[in-house]
Amino acid sequence: MAALLTAIGCAAPPLQAADIPAASDGRIAPRLQNLGTYSRQATTRNSQAQTYFDQGLVLAYAFNHAEAVRSFREAARLDPDFAMAYWGEAYALGPNINAPMDPGAVSPAWAAIQQALAKKAGATEVERALIEALAKRYAADPKADRATLDRAYANAMRDLARRYATDADVLAIAAESLMDTRPWNYWTNDGNPRPDTLDVLAFIEQAIAINPNHPLALHLHIHALEASQQPERAIASADRLGGMVPGAGHLVHMPSHLFFRVGRYRDAIDANLKAVAVDEDYISQCRAQGLYPAAYYPHNIHFLWIAYAFEGQSGEAIKAARAAASKPHGEMAHPLQQFIVAPLHTLVRFARWDDILAEPKPPENLKFVEAAWHYARGMALAAREQFDAADAELAAVRAAIADPAFPADLVLVNSSPARITEIAAHTLAGQIAAARGHHDQALAELAAAVRVEDSLTYNEPPDWPFPTRHYLGAELLAAGRPVEAEAVYFEDLERHPRNAWSLQGLVQALQAQGAERQADLKEAESRRSAVWPQADVKLASSKW
Repeated sequence: MAALLTAIGCAAPPLQAADIPAASDGRIAPRLQNLGTYSRQATTRNSQAQTYFDQGLVLAYAFNHAEAVRSFREAARLDPDFAMAYWGEAYALGPNINAPMDPGAVSPAWAAIQQALAKKAGATEVERALIEALAKRYAADPKADRATLDRAYANAMRDLARRYATDADVLAIAAESLMDTRPWNYWTNDGNPRPDTLDVLAFIEQAIAINPNHPLALHLHIHALEASQQPERAIASADRLGGMVPGAGHLVHMPSHLFFRVGRYRDAIDANLKAVAVDEDYISQCRAQGLYPAAYYPHNIHFLWIAYAFEGQSGEAIKAARAAASKPHGEMAHPLQQFIVAPLHTLVRFARWDDILAEPKPPENLKFVEAAWHYARGMALAAREQFDAADAELAAVRAAIADPAFPADLVLVNSSPARITEIAAHTLAGQIAAARGHHDQALAELAAAVRVEDSLTYNEPPDWPFPTRHYLGAELLAAGRPVEAEAVYFEDLERHPRNAWSLQGLVQALQAQGAERQADLKEAESRRSAVWPQADVKLASSKW
């Protein structure tokens, strides 16, 4: 979900005071329900200001930053000398792992932290330290280098985490500050930690040891480990977080990131069904605008789509895909093209060839979607052995990649759209060759697709949604190479545990190896029978 604000353009407003409609009693923010019991006692004599401070902190921890800003401002309205309310406003206006600093928030953030500095004399020692550390994140000059400021803040927070090693908030915020300097990029593709990752995990896990119910620590634990080779290390955090703050849709959703990584696809479905309902209620009641309803809410639907697909519920997956695709409107359609391609990928995944060929051509300005449309059509035509038409669709996919107008980046996409579309080109070329019986060419193209897929930056849902190893394994079986196919399926099951496509392929690879693999075959058949209890499709191969 990187670079949301920059790519969306309109996103969350900087929330100048004049932008916030006050209630008849002067309130800036609503009092929200079902946000759990988390509280950090701050220096204020006004109990209502403390209540809104706690609400703002939980909302910031839940990445609903615009609503958090309103809550912190209400706390400051109730107690104008409340230094930590101004700290909270400046904190929530800053960058995060899903969004860089909004240029429109620079001045309000600077003003807020100046207020906190001016009123810090009555604050506690740790509050003063937090205010002084956050002051390093902002500058009077709106053109000051953002990376330098973020690193200065992260270094200051690292020092605070070591000084206040029993304060769970300090530890969690320190971890977040380090993560913000390298959004969504905490592990190499071969599983090694990036710089700061080990400190991030140490701070998070120390915070959880102090307070097992800390919402930010649990939230970040999932993000810090989901791309690692040990995602199960955060399963306890995911199981705990889901019901802790039932009124914060993003925290209700977050466990699904871990559930998907460990093969708990049904649990991922359930988490996102709940999150969608929570966010729809919040958006309708609070008339929320900006980043949260534009990206976080449809992200739940997008995730619901991929989870349904991996559970073999094609009807629900297609329904969710179309729901996600329907969310971007007008100028939002271009940056959110990753939502719009979901139905096309789903129809390919479940071999809905008639439906694909009935799909209308996308608008010409949606180049990423148009390339996916050509890819889907090519896959349908190759399956029908209409090779000249399939070749024309492949040529259109390749031409899209070379088009100077092809988007360089998109919202909710962590890899280059051109790089993602290269996977489409290789996969389609491989399927065309396979349908023609040209095994060597097909295997070369599908192996290339796997290499490009493996090079993508981690994302959830994945930037390329369905594993290309499913096609490579099937073609190895078709070429009479079951031992190699078995290895491909095992590797995919490491990456996508309990996925039925690779389990189906593994069974077929073991069947092809004869009597000496009977014990392994029995185990694989047992694993395959344990998945897809509510599937509405039956697999003939690892492809479809």
